[in-house]
Amino acid sequence: MTALRYDVLGIGNAIVDVIARADDDFLVAHGMRKGGMALIDEPRAEAVYAAMGPAVEISGGSAANTIVGTASFGARAAFVGKVKDDALGGVFGHDIRAAKVAFDTRAAARGPATARCFIMVTPDGERTMNTYLGAAQDLHPDDIDPDTVSGAAITYLEGYLWDPENAKNAFLKAAKIAHASDRTVALTLSDAFCVDRWRDEFLHLMRSGTVDLVFANEAELHSLYQTADLDAALDQLRRDVKLAAVTRSEKGCLVVSRENTEAVKAFPVEQVVDTTGAGDLFAAGFLFGLARGRPNQDAARLGALAAAEVIQHLGARPEASLADLARDNGLLG
Repeated sequence: MTALRYDVLGIGNAIVDVIARADDDFLVAHGMRKGGMALIDEPRAEAVYAAMGPAVEISGGSAANTIVGTASFGARAAFVGKVKDDALGGVFGHDIRAAKVAFDTRAAARGPATARCFIMVTPDGERTMNTYLGAAQDLHPDDIDPDTVSGAAITYLEGYLWDPENAKNAFLKAAKIAHASDRTVALTLSDAFCVDRWRDEFLHLMRSGTVDLVFANEAELHSLYQTADLDAALDQLRRDVKLAAVTRSEKGCLVVSRENTEAVKAFPVEQVVDTTGAGDLFAAGFLFGLARGRPNQDAARLGALAAAEVIQHLGARPEASLADLARDNGLLG
């Protein structure tokens, strides 16, 4: 077996977030579904950017945010994602390496520009995303290094990868390599609309054992099982996957295993500024705890702590050391 080099490896879309404040009228005027993520083409991307107010550019991408969060806890972390050799691709690579995450994916020399996600944050802190995938959708199975995957305790995959065919195949290659080395494969469902597009295939990934751990929020879970009954959805989830974490905003989360369901409270926050990245950072804490052999409830508390930190400022990556916060709250020695 390959020696363990990383606690967590993330595979996902390498995206630069362009974040601006907006009101509900702006969303309606531009045909955006509040709280959702829409995939857009380059002309639509240019139109949205032109209509937005003053914006902040921050490296993002769901799995990338999670992996940066794990590194902030002190994890040995790596990321695989495709950028173009352009200005934003350089920004993304610099930012993720500066966060002490290994990032060795070769940048594309030609083709679509580096991906960007336009995020509108309404006064209630809700985020609405319009994503131009650009170079990110050209992630290819050849970008998956077997030694890197087999050397990671957990390989974490984002559901958004299921849209482009090549990225889907990269996802499946990584899962096969991880399991061949007796490692854990985790999947985040990413977005309720993503679940709508790929429900049957996500269920197959779970029921076939391709993934061992699933992250979902309530909306994604209801979409997955097409029911408004939370208990019914949880009962089915327990049968379909070994372990799952279901986030419920201010209600905390539920850790679901074959044996039981454990509730963990949310951490209190002074003010919700921007919910972008809340689920990503919850996953960061949970994955870090799991990789370090912590009980599920402790892993969930680490996730709740990370989510609480990120929603109190603009942007989807931590501004404070999560390791320091965890020690301050008695969650790390």
